[in-house]
Amino acid sequence: MPDTPRSPTDDDVFSVTTLLKYMGNDDKALAIVTKIVRDACAPRQMPLDQVRAAIDDGRLVEAGKIFHGLRGSVGSLGAKRLVAASLALEQALAARDTAGIPALLDTVHAEYNAVLAAGDAWLAQL
Repeated sequence: MPDTPRSPTDDDVFSVTTLLKYMGNDDKALAIVTKIVRDACAPRQMPLDQVRAAIDDGRLVEAGKIFHGLRGSVGSLGAKRLVAASLALEQALAARDTAGIPALLDTVHAEYNAVLAAGDAWLAQL
């Protein structure tokens, strides 16, 4: 996985095309998916702030649970890169790999910001 996230328009960063098709690809589906995107992006940096605080306090299990929830909430947005990075971080947290956690956290942070930027751009074009 490259250190630099790809363009926010990259389908591995954000894509609701499959979700829209699955839901009927009509106005009702668009309204529902729009709400899903808004809800998923609404917390902004809060989950990452919570994780950083938990890691700083040595609460690695709690940090892993937060990332598990984050992975679930953005997974429906086609955020494959964030999901993969988040899973790697969850595994490092579970293994208490304190040497590897900072770099993985930086990667997750970059990928999460790419998802937020892409989600914001998608919402703005509606």
